[in-house]
Amino acid sequence: MYEYAVTQLRPSYPAICRSRTFPATPDQVREARRFLASVMGEQPATDAAVLCVSELVSNAILHSNSRRPGGTFTVRASIRMGLLRAEVEDGGGRWRPRRRRPGQHGRGLTIVEALATTWAVIGSGCGPRTVWFEMDCR
Repeated sequence: MYEYAVTQLRPSYPAICRSRTFPATPDQVREARRFLASVMGEQPATDAAVLCVSELVSNAILHSNSRRPGGTFTVRASIRMGLLRAEVEDGGGRWRPRRRRPGQHGRGLTIVEALATTWAVIGSGCGPRTVWFEMDCR
């Protein structure tokens, strides 16, 4: 696992930027939640952000090439001027929108869309993929 931290980019705009790489195993969803919660601290949006990152990490573990033996995913979080940007980078692979099925699966990105200010997917399917979201954390 790798982690780095930058605590200030410019003297007038303090920022927090952290990143950590995890093994792509189900037990690491909890660790990714703890990681983001530690970055955010006691901010009002912490619970919502932790839920969103949990959904993105679960998708990375279940649906990306990261699920292969030895696979990893990376969580990045930055807070600047009251705005959180969180990213989950996985091993990529084919990504097809799935039809909604009854039950408990298939709602992760719907949750992210409901809680985040904005979100997107970056990647063509031929290499790593990053899913990110932003939310006001004041």
